[in-house]
Amino acid sequence: MCFLTWVEMKIKRRGRTSLRPFSRSSAMAKSKFEYVRSFETDDTCLRNCYIVVRLDGRNFHKFAEQHQFAKPNDDRALGLMSRSARSVMEELEDITIAYGQSDDFIFVFKRTTTWFKRRASKLMTHVASQFSSSYVFYWKEFFGEQPLLYPPGFDGRVVLYPTNHNLRDYLSWRQADCHINNLYNTVFWTLIQKGGLTTTQAEDRLKGTLASDKNEILFSEFDINYNNESAVHRKGTTLIWEKRNETVSKRIKRPNEEEQQVPVTRSRRKVEAYYCDIIGDQFWEEHPDVLEDDT
Repeated sequence: MCFLTWVEMKIKRRGRTSLRPFSRSSAMAKSKFEYVRSFETDDTCLRNCYIVVRLDGRNFHKFAEQHQFAKPNDDRALGLMSRSARSVMEELEDITIAYGQSDDFIFVFKRTTTWFKRRASKLMTHVASQFSSSYVFYWKEFFGEQPLLYPPGFDGRVVLYPTNHNLRDYLSWRQADCHINNLYNTVFWTLIQKGGLTTTQAEDRLKGTLASDKNEILFSEFDINYNNESAVHRKGTTLIWEKRNETVSKRIKRPNEEEQQVPVTRSRRKVEAYYCDIIGDQFWEEHPDVLEDDT
């Protein structure tokens, strides 16, 4: 029995002939239970700060093994991560730059954003949910008929950075981490796949080694120049908004003339991917619109 029918029956039993319109929102807005809202925490992000949302894959080591990701890098998985991040940026256009490596992606909202009234919980959960759903949605585009065995999970955190210097140092730290991890993984899996070592033997071989030692192992023992490895593996993926001119064909009919196909050029903002150094100044000089002026 629906709610209104039940109310009508109760009124008839009391001898009433009219039914007062019922408004759920007005009844709840002034109810005695409204006090529970005072338990909510104010998580509004400080003004004039870049809002950074960082996502990490939850237990992705196990996820990669069960889905047979290639070692040391699976280009399908990296492509899917980038596609999911692009989906987030297209949904939340105030994200000025995103950077990703492995199962980690960072999204930077511009300092002046007012999305979700700058509430950290809203920003983080929206990014995480959009990214996760996109990862599942685009899975077949990158993995074909290989089944997705179970839903992936991503956790998030929000960090604020007040200056361009702070933000660039943060992004530099993440790219340096990408280099360190990828160099280690490249040598580690080369020792196993081409050198015939076990995982334990490869770990023992690399204990206490420096970057120069790892480069020497690759070059002298396997004729691999690490600098020639794919830039997406060594540098990670940087996504930014850029304007691009697109030419499309449009049907136009002029007076007393037949309909014709006419090329029309228009400018559109698109998310573009870069696999380059973001620690030095060149990237930022070539893309000055990514950061806002410090005031």
